[in-house]
Amino acid sequence: MVEPDREVEKNTDASRTWLPVVAGAVMNPEGYCLMHRRPPGKAYAGLWEFPGGKVEHTEKPVESLIRELGEEIGITPLAEACRPALFAEQAAGEGRPDIVLMLYIVDAWHGTPQALEGGEIGWFSPAEVQRLPMPPMDRDLAERLFW
Repeated sequence: MVEPDREVEKNTDASRTWLPVVAGAVMNPEGYCLMHRRPPGKAYAGLWEFPGGKVEHTEKPVESLIRELGEEIGITPLAEACRPALFAEQAAGEGRPDIVLMLYIVDAWHGTPQALEGGEIGWFSPAEVQRLPMPPMDRDLAERLFW
């Protein structure tokens, strides 16, 4: 129990030891999921992933998701159409902190998806997603989302 006259030390972003990342399972009305192929020169190059990226310190996760999907695949999701679904964790690796990947289901947006960062995009059925080569956290999320 904390004594009333003692101040409790609070955690701050400056002391964060993990990296928050968001991704979107962008779903069309036919039930197909948009996946992004990582471009050459990046970690996991050539593997398929849910599009997204890092959460900036000044953003809420859904704000980051909307920004990242705009930068990466050229769409603007409707905030109310971004529903939290699952998360995955990866322990720290060489030169990077623990990662927590938050997956949102996105089923309404403005714009036409396109690969803006040198990768490739494609629409896949849940069964096709299962056969794609993916980074470990995306694989974990896909298996839990579709099966």
